[in-house]
Parts: sequence; structure tokens; C-alpha cells
Amino acid sequence: MSKQQTLKKPFSLSGRGLHTGLDINITFHPAPVGTGIIIKRTDLPNEPVIPALAEYVTGATRGTVLQKGDAQVSTVEHALAALYGMGIDNCIIETDAPEFPILDGSAKYYALKVAEVGIEEQEFEKDYFVVTRKIEFQLEGTQSTITLLPDSDFTVQTLIGYDSPVLSNQFAMFRSSEDFTEQIAPCRTFVFVREIEELLKQNLIKGGDLTNAVVIYDRQLPQSSLQHIAELMNQPCPENTSLGYINTDLLFNNEPARHKLLDVIGDLALIGRPIKGHVIATFPGHALNTAFARQLRKEIKLQEVCAPFYSSDAKPVLDINRIKELLPHRYPFLLVDKVMEIGDNYVCAIKNITYNEMQFLGHFPNEPVMPGVLQVEAIAQTVGLLVLSQLEDPSDYSTYLLKIDGVRFRHKVVPGDTMVMRATLLTPIRRGIAMIKGYAFVNGKIASEAEMTAQIIKRN
Repeated sequence: MSKQQTLKKPFSLSGRGLHTGLDINITFHPAPVGTGIIIKRTDLPNEPVIPALAEYVTGATRGTVLQKGDAQVSTVEHALAALYGMGIDNCIIETDAPEFPILDGSAKYYALKVAEVGIEEQEFEKDYFVVTRKIEFQLEGTQSTITLLPDSDFTVQTLIGYDSPVLSNQFAMFRSSEDFTEQIAPCRTFVFVREIEELLKQNLIKGGDLTNAVVIYDRQLPQSSLQHIAELMNQPCPENTSLGYINTDLLFNNEPARHKLLDVIGDLALIGRPIKGHVIATFPGHALNTAFARQLRKEIKLQEVCAPFYSSDAKPVLDINRIKELLPHRYPFLLVDKVMEIGDNYVCAIKNITYNEMQFLGHFPNEPVMPGVLQVEAIAQTVGLLVLSQLEDPSDYSTYLLKIDGVRFRHKVVPGDTMVMRATLLTPIRRGIAMIKGYAFVNGKIASEAEMTAQIIKRN
């Protein structure tokens, strides 16, 4: 498992907004564990905050727009791609305008600044969205699709296609974070000359010019039309009117496809978690990307209360003998049989329920049901294993519950069931105090849940 990451130091950038034409200042700050990416509008009263999450997307025309309440910010995808591609989990972004600066039309300068200030590893592990099955999505009324497949890492491939003699079909691939800074981040946005006048009518690209986009001339237009478009953009009219890329050479033969891949990464950052999966995007755009991100957000919310997956033949990380070394409990009150996963802030443990256990003598003789209080006790022992496993001399310490809140019993537990328990630290352990959320699952359903506060005390 990888640790969460933030910036070592703040950094700032300034530039024009692509659509607003405003001069914009933006600053990226380190943030605590679990913050995620949040955007603060410093130019508005009370500096409202917008989480960089898919449920706040309100627009996807030539850029991704986020809005919470009356606060809005657009063209966030390149900055988010830079943070996501370089492994930043927690960051507070301050901007003094309703848009991020376009810079050169890529994520290059964001990525360079992240590399310049450095990346700091934090104490909690990353909370991945692990793809366990094929997920497909198609934007209604289009041929644009995204498919997500299981993978041990985050990889992306994109295929783009246009009815254009200059830019037809292209393919791009992202295989690892090491490729991002040099192979993906510098790839610039692009626009066809034939689109410009209509975009201006939509009150867009007021800050666009020949330095912040690759301009593609793929259909012959009269010189008067070219002159008119140039005047609308307040740009010089190119003298060379042959078809092609009129203002620059491409950095890569497939730079447009790589830029679309960059957009996919930036928009999928809105799921709020790093992905372990393989993304295949065909004819992608912000509308497709953000709609898919919203679907993944729903998947994540379901996963947050889903039973952890474990293989029945997998070797436990803590067997019963090691558990007995960590916990003082013994028969008939040791309620954890093995631990399948354990990290800095979470643990997954197993309790096999059998009819031979003492509680079923009286609870109930003709209808054996595991008492709810013992389900909570099993979760509490799982919490103890998480906490004590992090100590150098765990046998010198005991874990005591100070408080139990939000206890709910949702499903009956009976002999023959396998109870899977997952406990997660809500905050880092401070001064021997741990705050935990725990679940017990049976047959993939929540049997019980509780929030607990525990104290670690050294024995006399």
C-alpha cells in the first residue's frame, strides 16, 4: 500500500483564463491527511470552498465546471490532472477568479511546480478505488465510451477521431506515473479554426490565443473569413493558409490524443480517490469523462459499506497464535480468529461462528443468534489488533473503550456464518486516543456497525 501525499511547500502561478480572459492568480497549499482536493475562491465573501468531486460538476463545454452554492470555478482539469498524475492526494487550491489559468494549454507548468516544491509522504495509506469488474459507460446519443477494467495499477488509453484531413484517428497510452511529467503533462489543448467563431458566440475562449492552444486549419476558408476570425480573437491573421497546424509544431505526433488523455486523467480525479484499474476512453470529452466520474462516485459510496473481499485460501497476516500475543482475551471471549489485512489505518479480520460457542446455550436454545453485544465486542477486539500491532512492545499495553456511538444492528448472525470485520481509524492516533469506525459483515451484508473511541494504556 502507498501512503497519501501532499505538497512539501505552497506554490503559485499566474495567467489568463481561457474562457473569461481574466488575469488569474492561483496558489496550491499542502493539506492534512484525508482533505482531498478542495478549491477556495479567495475573491468571494467568506472564501467559499468547492470540493473537487464529480457531484459538483455543473458544466462540461470546453472545460470542466464545478459549483457549490453560488461559488463556481471552471477549467480545472489540467491542474487536477497534474496533481493526480503526480500522486498528490491532499491539496488546497486558492484562486482569485471563477476559472483556473490556461497557461500554455497543458498541465506542464502545474507539474513542474509540483516537482519543484516536492512531494511529502503522509502517515495514512491511500484509499484506492480498486476495480474488481468490468465497468462500461456510453454517453447517450454519442459513440463516446469509457471502459474500466481490473488492473494492478492506473493505466489509461485513449482513441480520438475527427472528420478532418489534418486530425483523423489517433491513439495514446499512459502506463505509469513516471511517464506523466514528460510524456503527458506538456500536451496542449487544441481547437479547429472552423469552431472559433461559434465558441466566441457562446461567450467562451475570450482568453484564447496562439500561445495557449494548438490551432488546426483543416478546411479551406476565404481569406476574408480568416481575417474576420483573427480580428475577433485579436490575433494576427496567419499568412500561410495551407491546411495543417498553423501556429506551432506538435510536441508529439499524437499530441492531440495525449491531451485528451490528460483531460481524462483530470476529470477522473473528480472521483476523489486514486484508481487501480485500466481505463479505455474512445472519443472522450469532458461530458463523457465527468458523467463517468459521477457513476464511479456512486460505486465508491457503495464500496464504503461493502464487505471487504478476501480469498478463503489466502494466508492470514495474523493467525490465532499471533492474535493471542497481542490480545489478552481467552476462551470463551476471544472473538477474532484471523486477520487478513492490516495497514496503518485499517484492519480486516475474520470470526467464524459455530454452534459450540458458549453464548448459544442460552441465546437462544431453539434459535441460536449471536448477541449484538458480542458482535460489537468482536469489532472492538479487531480495533485492538489494529492499534496494538503498531506498537513496538504490544504486550506492555492494553486498549480500553472510552465511548461507543452510532451502534446499529442490521442483519442476524447465526452459527455457520463467517463474520468479516473491518475497522478504520477516523483520525491519526493522538496521545493514546484512537477514533475508529467499525463494521461487521455477513454474506456481504452489514450485520452491525459502530463508532468507537479507545485509549491505549501501558500496563503496570
